[in-house]
Amino acid sequence: MDDVGHMRAALALARRGLGRVAPNPAVGCVLLRDGVVVGRGWTQPGGRPHAETEALKRAGAAAAGATAYVTLEPCAHHGSTPPCADALIAAGVSRVVAAIEDPDPRVAGRGLDRLRAAGISVDLGICAEEARQLNAGFLKRVEAGLPLVTLKLATSLDGKIATHTGESRWITGAPARALGHMLRRQHDAVMVGSGTVLADDPELTVRLPGLGDPPPRRIVVDGRLRTPLTAKLVATAQQVPTTIVTLAGVDALRAGAFRDCGVTVIEIHRDGDGNVDLEAALRALAKQGLTRILVEGGATLAASLLRGRLVDRVAWFRSAGLIGGDGLEAVKPFGVDRLADQALGTRLSVMRLGQDLLETFALSA
Repeated sequence: MDDVGHMRAALALARRGLGRVAPNPAVGCVLLRDGVVVGRGWTQPGGRPHAETEALKRAGAAAAGATAYVTLEPCAHHGSTPPCADALIAAGVSRVVAAIEDPDPRVAGRGLDRLRAAGISVDLGICAEEARQLNAGFLKRVEAGLPLVTLKLATSLDGKIATHTGESRWITGAPARALGHMLRRQHDAVMVGSGTVLADDPELTVRLPGLGDPPPRRIVVDGRLRTPLTAKLVATAQQVPTTIVTLAGVDALRAGAFRDCGVTVIEIHRDGDGNVDLEAALRALAKQGLTRILVEGGATLAASLLRGRLVDRVAWFRSAGLIGGDGLEAVKPFGVDRLADQALGTRLSVMRLGQDLLETFALSA
């Protein structure tokens, strides 16, 4: 196996950390000596231990003389743990292959420089684009102060999320729904609008065996605090982190009642239309450490995010059924008068799930 193959193995390990390690990046590390893998590691829940530390622990003395394949530049700063660059030097690795540099100002090339200064051979850029896609949320938070936002849609073939009576269970089949839960697992938080809470009273948890902990945070955008105090999200807020994003100056007594239930209430100023300023809300959530947010509903929230060019990716589950023009649309109007104004996507992948399809798109800024 060549450098690309070993780096892709490290990327596969890194994916295990998605949704579990924020605000840290999800990193994978493979240690190879004399053609044999002697250690593997990935960032652990909560962000520590780091991938390199885990791989070195598994390799022990066999790490001496090994090549380390790391999906992100080893850190060079002292935090809760010593720098990973120093750990690799102390273990005696002879070569480090890194996919991309870490843009964190505390690192930003210093880790690679430290390795080179210790006489270790360093190669940079193997599978760089794959590594950037994997850690797009971490990179965006560091570079732009925003989390990666993925809009999830589950629709009929003609783009409807329900019949005109509101019936929506189930538009897609069991395999698609299971993968939808995996998407929740791979994100730090799941976001919905207050209309979805009023209509569906969702739990927004990960219902896959062995993958429920730690749960992603649940976020409700609710400018007028319409969410009932009896909603499942509120009733379980002591067990599952739950946040309501509302307008600044909202009724203090009602906000206090939510806080008493264990809900975090974030107050955000109004945008030009008098609604919650969603960019400001996302920046506030990024400051709290969130790097990846999955938006699951509803059509009004989706339109507002698209109008603000705040959606980075779309995960579109599409069934083979047709509902017709009187069905409920997935996205409300968001001001597209010309084709040049549309939210234009680049298709990243297509997956067949029984009779359903999952298409993933990256949206241009």
